[in-house]
Amino acid sequence: MLSIEPHPEGAILPVRAQPGARRNEIRGEQDGALKVCVSQSPEKGKANKALVEVLCKALSLRKSQIELISGETSHHKRFLVRGLNPEELARRISNIQHPG
Repeated sequence: MLSIEPHPEGAILPVRAQPGARRNEIRGEQDGALKVCVSQSPEKGKANKALVEVLCKALSLRKSQIELISGETSHHKRFLVRGLNPEELARRISNIQHPG
């Protein structure tokens, strides 16, 4: 189960990032976080930028709605998703088609 937290501006989404993957995709839940794979390497913020793009596309968000608030250099990251409450964010995540 994802540990999505409420926030005054929306919801906090925990993400387990896997940079350097073969393709960009959301792989489901892992240890309370959303596992997101990106092909970019974790240098100079490239992987973080790719994570935002993958999340925006998968969750139908604008780039202005999502902000990395912690874990810039860690695999464990926290994103603020503005304008969505935790229930709506969880619903959008559950609607993502997972591979396999």
